[in-house]
Amino acid sequence: MASPSRPRAIAAALALGALSAAAVAHAAPTPQEVATLCAEAEGPAHCGRLVEAVQLKRLPGLAVRNGPTLAVSLYPSGTETFADTEAINGGRTYSLWDVVNEIDAVVLYTTDGDTIGFLLLQRATGRRTELPAEPKVSPDRQRFAVADFCATRCSNELTVWRVARDGVRKESAWTSGAAWEDAAVTWTGADTLVVLYTPAGAAKPASLQRRLTDTGWQRY
Repeated sequence: MASPSRPRAIAAALALGALSAAAVAHAAPTPQEVATLCAEAEGPAHCGRLVEAVQLKRLPGLAVRNGPTLAVSLYPSGTETFADTEAINGGRTYSLWDVVNEIDAVVLYTTDGDTIGFLLLQRATGRRTELPAEPKVSPDRQRFAVADFCATRCSNELTVWRVARDGVRKESAWTSGAAWEDAAVTWTGADTLVVLYTPAGAAKPASLQRRLTDTGWQRY
């Protein structure tokens, strides 16, 4: 059991880092970094921990790991904790992945058994939103997009979310109508998305552009 002074030490460390973390640039691990770090990982949860070890150093003061518990600083004050759980299917784990200063949020990498996901934590409110893939924020900071495409266990849709201080909500979704092995999304403007995707069985990726005003979106 941790000593009584341990929680206070964690709180103090997070409080000191709250302001500095807010000023840290976007620092998501690159695909190349993840591939290198996780080359010999025992599984998704272990991969998350290996990435987190790098991110804790890259984002000093943003979070503190204490055994199975990750404590993340809120802003301007407070903390939010995430405790790993064990289960027959492998349990649920949380690992620090990124900070998205454009919308004052932290992204955690999660595992639930064999299912991999992400969790968006808004630092101003502590509100949590489960996401199937990493959020990509628009240049005007009003929205973010999530591309969740793969051969199995994916929704196979591109979703756009509206950002507000008190939470985020899904605004629209689009499906390709074809099988894709993977996909990634970026913004080229406040209302334009570019999707880089790999069609099933294709040797090379392709790309397409979609505007938020295009037809084919399902609106929420």
